[in-house]
Amino acid sequence: MTFPFELSVPRYKDMRKQVPDAACELSPGTVNTHLLINRAQPPFDDPDLRRAMALTIDRKAYIDTLGQGEGEIGGILQPPPAGLWGMPPEQIAELPGYGLDVHKNREEARALMRKLGYGPENRLKVKVTTRDWSQYRDPAVLLIDQLKQIYIDGELDLVDTPQYFPKIQRKEYTVALNVQTAGPDPEAVQVFYGCGSNLNWDNYCNPEMDKMIEAQSREGDAAKRKQILWTIERKLADDNVRPIIFYRRGGTCERPYVKGLTIMVNSIFNSWRMEDVWLDK
Repeated sequence: MTFPFELSVPRYKDMRKQVPDAACELSPGTVNTHLLINRAQPPFDDPDLRRAMALTIDRKAYIDTLGQGEGEIGGILQPPPAGLWGMPPEQIAELPGYGLDVHKNREEARALMRKLGYGPENRLKVKVTTRDWSQYRDPAVLLIDQLKQIYIDGELDLVDTPQYFPKIQRKEYTVALNVQTAGPDPEAVQVFYGCGSNLNWDNYCNPEMDKMIEAQSREGDAAKRKQILWTIERKLADDNVRPIIFYRRGGTCERPYVKGLTIMVNSIFNSWRMEDVWLDK
């Protein structure tokens, strides 16, 4: 079998052609791709600059270009129906920069950049750091192209996997394209956005956010918990904290004699024990 969820949509389609007897499944995205900005490093400590960068993102272009139309637009929690806690599409579209009117968003972004002194004759040059793996590298190339629309010229900075996460955790970057899991349980919100968490990539810290994170964790009513989580989603989007770009779909294929394999739709880890998998040969 292939590594679970790793096949991109083009490779998934190619695999089905080359191995027609394989059992293949294209799964909903359980990992989001996001824009990561070092909030402590000038000029990226300016909220207007971070907002402009968030506004230039064309999420549908990622899905159309990299996923051949397969993928989802969502916030910090995996979007439904596979994600049990994510906001519905109509509410996601109301988050700042998440709507489909990319032209309008970029006009606002360029106005913010001109206010900060940037423009066609004074462009901001940055390095866009990412992991040297296609699931990171390909969207990073697209990000660089989209940043050009608001007077930012990005240079791709590819980092080998063993060095990548230590580099990110040491905050040795200015702008990065990164990924993080989004489920199945919303307790991951604390891991990625709580003050002091070691996976809080950009050291975002908001005491009011911590209170909301604690409140959703204590809430036993699923409907009420969703409302708190969606308030958290809106607050993070308003603060332009790691804007979520898209959720990629991943393919898994196995030979027909692989039996008992269950491909998860809202987690990339929970079925890897393979205790029910057997080979009919």
